[in-house]
Amino acid sequence: MLTKIHKNPLSSDKLFLEAFSNSFIENSADSSHDELAERYFMLEKEMFHDMQTLDLEQARERLRLIIDALSQLTGKDMIRAARLFYIHLAATMARKLIDSQVPAVKAFAFSRSCMDVIDNRMSDVLFLQCGEELIEFYVHVLSERTKPQFNHQTVNKVILYINDEIESDLSVEAIAQRFAISTSHLSRIFREHTGITLVEYLNIRKVEESQYFLRHTSKSISDISDQFHFCNQSYFTRIFKKYTTVTPKQFRDQPTTTFFQFTFKESVN
Repeated sequence: MLTKIHKNPLSSDKLFLEAFSNSFIENSADSSHDELAERYFMLEKEMFHDMQTLDLEQARERLRLIIDALSQLTGKDMIRAARLFYIHLAATMARKLIDSQVPAVKAFAFSRSCMDVIDNRMSDVLFLQCGEELIEFYVHVLSERTKPQFNHQTVNKVILYINDEIESDLSVEAIAQRFAISTSHLSRIFREHTGITLVEYLNIRKVEESQYFLRHTSKSISDISDQFHFCNQSYFTRIFKKYTTVTPKQFRDQPTTTFFQFTFKESVN
């Protein structure tokens, strides 16, 4: 059917369909990379499985193998191919975030952020690091939707709510009101089941999220502090250093600094 597209009179006003068809036919006729192409798609499938299970290191290793396959498939055009692959990857990631019940507005923001970084910040020298950090970013956002497994459904719902609304001006009082319970009861059950206070968790999530704006945007530290509703930049710096061991400026100026990521201790309740 594709071989006849250009002969269809209904397609005479199409600007790109014939070009798509001809290119597809030409590329389909080249069987020299059949085995490598199969490997490429298998690696991509395995990489997404690794990311869905939050296995960051294994996903990064698959990415390196994919880049090797792309290099063999595209030759001198590899950097451009990698850039296009990352764009495709970001779009697919956004769709999978939707499938994982991430709010649409957040999945769209994820996609736009990735496209912006790929278009404006990725260089030929750092193209592999860009891909590795794209994977890290996706795993981080996805991990927010991993349903908490504490033995108290209100605590689980509060954690998911905070993860979704972390850029809002959240407080213990507002969260308690949202779930129609008293602040004292909310504070007690949260600490009892998670091992940390609700205020601590709010600060931890703000620090985790702020890292991506420090690393991947040109927003000022003051603006990022305001974005996450810290009372002032000095307090933001103090809280950020408490969990990451470096200041926001040091984190931004040292691109090799590892992202801080918090993990709850296993619930004993």
